[in-house]
Amino acid sequence: MDTYGNDGTGGAGAGRRTFGIEEELLLVDPATGEAVPLAGALLDLYVRPLEAGAGPVLTAEFQQEMIELVTPPHATLASLERDIIAGRAIAHQAAEDVGVRVAALGTSPLPADPHPVQLRRFRAMTEEYGLTAREQLTCGCHIHVSVESPEEAVAVLDRMRNWLPVLIALSANSPFWHGQDSGYASYRSQVWNRWPSAGPLEILRTPDAYHQLVHDMVSTGVALDEGMIYFDARLSRHYPTVEIRLADVCLRPEDTVLLAGIARALVETAAREWREGIEPVAVPSALLRLAAWKASRWGLRGELLDPQTHRPAPALAVVNSLLNHVRGALEDMGDLQRVEDLVDRLLARGTGAVRQIEVLHRTGDMERVVEDAANCTVSAP
Repeated sequence: MDTYGNDGTGGAGAGRRTFGIEEELLLVDPATGEAVPLAGALLDLYVRPLEAGAGPVLTAEFQQEMIELVTPPHATLASLERDIIAGRAIAHQAAEDVGVRVAALGTSPLPADPHPVQLRRFRAMTEEYGLTAREQLTCGCHIHVSVESPEEAVAVLDRMRNWLPVLIALSANSPFWHGQDSGYASYRSQVWNRWPSAGPLEILRTPDAYHQLVHDMVSTGVALDEGMIYFDARLSRHYPTVEIRLADVCLRPEDTVLLAGIARALVETAAREWREGIEPVAVPSALLRLAAWKASRWGLRGELLDPQTHRPAPALAVVNSLLNHVRGALEDMGDLQRVEDLVDRLLARGTGAVRQIEVLHRTGDMERVVEDAANCTVSAP
């Protein structure tokens, strides 16, 4: 949950702003579709690349029913996309070696009884947080984007916070919970926000204010350590990046690429605003929580809260507002056409949540939902 998998990432000042992703993947039984606790066996057989930064790697996560795919930093969408596809293929093969499959699902469609990895920290979390920890079998997508300095990093957090809930809607891929239709496009968001340290930040303005807040939160004892500071976006503890953490893992590799492209453009746009002296929008965190709830509930199939007016608006209009907001950064990085194409494709076919619901309605079988998701996980665009 709290590491970025390779040594270093180039700062924005070295050229094009770099980015990388962490995708959490569910391990499922190919016959029943149920989540299975075989991460340890999988990782025991998996051979990690010897050369740091050589390509995507697999790591353990909180629960034994999941693994994490981590890419090194990239400068272009094309190279990042290659690593996402390659990493999912590696995960697929590693899962097959222990008789299971990987599925990019935000939550398990079938009932699950998760098994935490047997580390002292995870045992402490399970004891302290009770059902919140025991039920925490959720798979997200975390995006790291390079920044030049701590000052720029906090300025970015301050200026992109009102746009982040739209990423929940774009990535929504968790409509089912314990075998039931939750009524949410991203129920993972609801489960994840049970953690007391999760959610949006207030405007902080300086690195000192950010680090003081983290210190104060850990000092309460409610957050066990700095790794449990689960802000929607936070400063990496190990690398010169901001980490955007609130999206579901995406069903299809191309949707992860879309999220990464938009995330980098959001960071670049926010950094430009800071350099130009544009003040952050002073929207209260309470309204951002409502915007995240709305995105979690409906995904792209209803109204969202407009990040500029904080009033309900059609999802398509909000997505277009987001693209307009980051258009200059997308153009300058050469990503505009690719991102617009990916948005058009996503809007035409729907999110992973839409796909899961359609498969269930067509087959009446949750096992087929999981099977279809596992197929989509490793299918190239």
